[in-house]
Amino acid sequence: MIKGRFQTPDPSFTQIMTAFITMNDAVYPMTEPHDGAEEQSLAFGGQALIEGVMMRSRSHLVMCVRRPDGEIATISQGVSSLTRRNPLLGLPVVRGVVAMLEAMYWGMKGIFRSADVALEEEQEEFGFTDYLLVLALVVVISSVFMVVPFVLTNYLHLEGFVFSLVEALVRLAMFTGYLYAISRWGEMRRVLQYHGAEHKSINAFEAGASMTVDEVAGYPRIHPRCGTSFLFIVVLTSVVVFSLIPSHSLALRIAYRVLLIPLLAGLSFEVLRLSDKHRDSPIMRLMTVPGLWFQRLTTKEPEPDMLEVAIKALEEVRRLEGLGESPE
Repeated sequence: MIKGRFQTPDPSFTQIMTAFITMNDAVYPMTEPHDGAEEQSLAFGGQALIEGVMMRSRSHLVMCVRRPDGEIATISQGVSSLTRRNPLLGLPVVRGVVAMLEAMYWGMKGIFRSADVALEEEQEEFGFTDYLLVLALVVVISSVFMVVPFVLTNYLHLEGFVFSLVEALVRLAMFTGYLYAISRWGEMRRVLQYHGAEHKSINAFEAGASMTVDEVAGYPRIHPRCGTSFLFIVVLTSVVVFSLIPSHSLALRIAYRVLLIPLLAGLSFEVLRLSDKHRDSPIMRLMTVPGLWFQRLTTKEPEPDMLEVAIKALEEVRRLEGLGESPE
């Protein structure tokens, strides 16, 4: 057993919690036209797993997991987004909802598969029923973050934009507390370290650096396309959207907070894409700064062997995409 190996008396519960946490903190793969060609730096995304890292491109998914004997298990498969197969699902805003659901599915599947490898358990197929169960849990938790701030703010008897702004601040405070609690959860430390390793490897690749452990270790463990930044943008977007909704009964306003979650996700996804495309813009930098601060809680400095896993996952997905070797 590797020293410091992730252990838990209840793997199933930890798998579900980790799926929710690291699904939110995934780096979203995006592709934008760039001088007539696909910009490779936007084409890769990643996610921390249990004792491993998942890297995803438009066409392939690779999971690298550290086995108890110290070897790295590599699992790969082809993927094809629904947005590429159905033009309607690729429309702005709609594609953000689809991307979120797909990230959740592959993220959850990766979490369960990595737990099987890392904990030396019998491998069980992650099925559609499992996805629906975890999705239901995610919906419940997300609804709590949407409804509780509204109920608390309602006691202040505010109206219009001021109400939405205060509600967002309460939601942000809850979000901060959630991230802090996760960062202090001892059993999550190694997952957060792998999260840092995933970010460092993608940052190094996007900078054109040599993909060696020593070189990658020098890159930051925060990334502007991380789901933590995405969630902060959701909070900002909710201020605008909810301030535009006319005042109705309390029950109807609560229902809006839950039913409009997909719309908020889709709009926020577009903002996230825009912020990466115009990453040098002062306005976009300002919008992403809080999300980068929050990543100080959701990532930890990785160990060298964790960086090795992340690098191998990124190199393998690049090989499958036919992009050749990284610069040395």
